[in-house]
Amino acid sequence: MIRIGLCGLGYWGKNLLRALSANAGIALVALADAKPEVREGLAARDRDLRIYEDATDLIGDPEVDAVVLATPVACHFAQARVALERGKHVMVEKPLCASSAEADELVARAELHGLTLMADHTFLFHPAVIKLGELVRSGALGQISYFDSQRVNLGLFQPDVNVLWDLAPHDLSILDHLFACEPVHIEASGHCHVNPGFPDIAYLTFHYPGPMVAHLNLSWMSPVKVRRIAVGGSARMAVWDDLNRDEPLKIHDSGITIHPRQDREIILPNYRIGSVTSPRLGGDEPLALAVEHFRQVIAGEAAPRSDGRLGRRIVRTLERAQTALDESLERARSAMACAAPRTVAA
Repeated sequence: MIRIGLCGLGYWGKNLLRALSANAGIALVALADAKPEVREGLAARDRDLRIYEDATDLIGDPEVDAVVLATPVACHFAQARVALERGKHVMVEKPLCASSAEADELVARAELHGLTLMADHTFLFHPAVIKLGELVRSGALGQISYFDSQRVNLGLFQPDVNVLWDLAPHDLSILDHLFACEPVHIEASGHCHVNPGFPDIAYLTFHYPGPMVAHLNLSWMSPVKVRRIAVGGSARMAVWDDLNRDEPLKIHDSGITIHPRQDREIILPNYRIGSVTSPRLGGDEPLALAVEHFRQVIAGEAAPRSDGRLGRRIVRTLERAQTALDESLERARSAMACAAPRTVAA
């Protein structure tokens, strides 16, 4: 039985609380949250739980073997570093931390002390993502040409990260799982509608080695929630709609046949529209699988699927995307300033 302490009972922390409590191989022994009303509710729920106001105090509890951090991103590095120094295994809500330099240090400390450092990229445990990985690696889709993702909703506006750092880690972890490489070039644009300097809409294009390109549409400003990914290959195309409970993943036996280069200007490609199949997927909750995987890695029963090195790759790509987004926003501000009406003296 692995004794775990959970820090942070916000939106995602509540989901982690449920998943940790339901795991038979885990003893949830301590919780920490800065809000008094949250601590009072926790104390009333279970008198055996040790309740802390400060996450650092929980991390120092000698009865805790491992720590799960669902605190603000700005706290991840300091709290994870203290936990690793005190010999605790660590699972951190995505993203792993706020910079690749911080990620470098966390990975080095975990390896130095022989401890598990895991980033909670929950979609890596989603049956649709696992199936997509099988389709890509088996060659069933053919040569991949594009990955297109829509991840939009009305909110939730985050107080500590922009839409890029909030939503893109999901798609970046999926891209890493499917293609096992980092982009060679990143383009980005977006807008800050609510908070200046804090983009709430972002459009990202990632160019990968070879013909593959990935496009991400991220928004907190959409009137409807969309969670849709399309992966196009030369043989087949797959579409995953995470909000479709009946047939979330569909494989289209469709594509195009490209004519020789000398004929392309006068001859259109041939289109192939074939059947559509929807494979049966497992019904286990991805977060429950992620929590169980954390337990298995600590116990030496499984190799890590979402370790600190993967978390570091995601943070590194987020930094590059943020740079591209900042440059685009600055160009847009300059262009709007130049286009602003000017008063002409009489």
